[in-house]
Amino acid sequence: MTFASLGLIEPLLRATEALGYQTPSPVQAEAIPAVLKGRDLMAAAQTGTGKTAGFALPLLQKLTQEGPQVASNSVRALVLVPTRELAEQVNESFRVYGQHLPLRNYAVYGGVSINPQMMKLRKGIDVLVATPGRLLDLYRQNAVKFNQLQALVLDEADRMLDLGFARELDELFSALPKRRQTLLFSATFSDAIRQMAGELLRDPLSIEVSPRNAAAKSVRQWLIPVDKKRKSELFLHLLEDRGWGQVLVFVKTRKGVDQLVDELQAQGVSADSIHGDKPQPSRLRALQRFKAGEVQILVATDVAARGLDIDDLPLVVNFDLPIVAEDYVHRIGRTGRAGATGEAVSLVCADEVQLLAAIEVLIRQTLQRRDEPDFIPDHRVPMTDATGQVIKKPKKPKKPKEPQAVAGKPGKGAALGRWIDSEKPKVKSVRKSPGFGKAKKG
Repeated sequence: MTFASLGLIEPLLRATEALGYQTPSPVQAEAIPAVLKGRDLMAAAQTGTGKTAGFALPLLQKLTQEGPQVASNSVRALVLVPTRELAEQVNESFRVYGQHLPLRNYAVYGGVSINPQMMKLRKGIDVLVATPGRLLDLYRQNAVKFNQLQALVLDEADRMLDLGFARELDELFSALPKRRQTLLFSATFSDAIRQMAGELLRDPLSIEVSPRNAAAKSVRQWLIPVDKKRKSELFLHLLEDRGWGQVLVFVKTRKGVDQLVDELQAQGVSADSIHGDKPQPSRLRALQRFKAGEVQILVATDVAARGLDIDDLPLVVNFDLPIVAEDYVHRIGRTGRAGATGEAVSLVCADEVQLLAAIEVLIRQTLQRRDEPDFIPDHRVPMTDATGQVIKKPKKPKKPKEPQAVAGKPGKGAALGRWIDSEKPKVKSVRKSPGFGKAKKG
């Protein structure tokens, strides 16, 4: 099968050929013909399988062949994404795929000034990639209109709900025309997203090219048990001992990200960070430095779990396990992309055993454990399995302590330093009268 056999026009075929695309991936082979026919679509595919091209290529073709020229402040296709990084990545994909077409694409998101975005929208945009919050701000200020909208794409919609965009999405959906093509693409689909799909999609074609919530087979996964307070020390040890090159590291909190970067830099390791408190230009600069090889370690929160497309990234390290199990799939999906292989290592402490169990249930496998000799944890990480069970070793029964009387001090069970259990005098029980213990009146 070739891209030409899917019915794509020559300018798009020229673009895919220049990118080295030869054979459509499974999700592309199923999605592209369906989108070209105007079908609503619900597609689940592992991250890194080319799902962006699965909706971008056919949408660009439909926009070129159908509908009037875009009017001022209007958009013809809208792609909603959860993060700024994913917005930039998807917008760049549309730019590259559509470089030989007379179409305009643009990305809007928070963290930067809204005024340049409003100016750009005045010319009209064929493909607008947006995060829900910023798009709603623009809509409320009449900077964007949806009367010409032909297609809506929800990319990583489950993450949008995780980030608390449900109310913004409801308001946006009510503003969109009912007659439109709607596409949902994601690596994972929660039950809430399936319910949303039932409300938004009309007779959708369902595509699942991999088991639901599966981790990419191209990524080798394992974990190292370690005490929480020694994670930084272990990471630095592995970095030197294993000769690791570039590493993308995921940390649970923004504060934790900054602390790890400070520790790495103090040891002479080049490191930068991405998290929600950093302004967008700083986040983009950190990513570009990492891609260019100027930075060895990129430390990030889950804001970067989706949307970072880094060529030939060999290794992802979960410094902390994610709170939401699905984010584990997206994290490790940053490596082993486009047919390459990768490795994902998790540093797991005893406090994270329930998070580990949830991840193993989701990916339907028990992660291999490898002890690091000098870092055996004092607080044991209980064994887990893919059924969600935490396998606890039975506690050894405590030996009863022998009561002893130490000179001058009564031991347990001793009476006044002389009596031990076997010698305690027998005391007759006293029958309490109804008024026993009550203060007398008067």
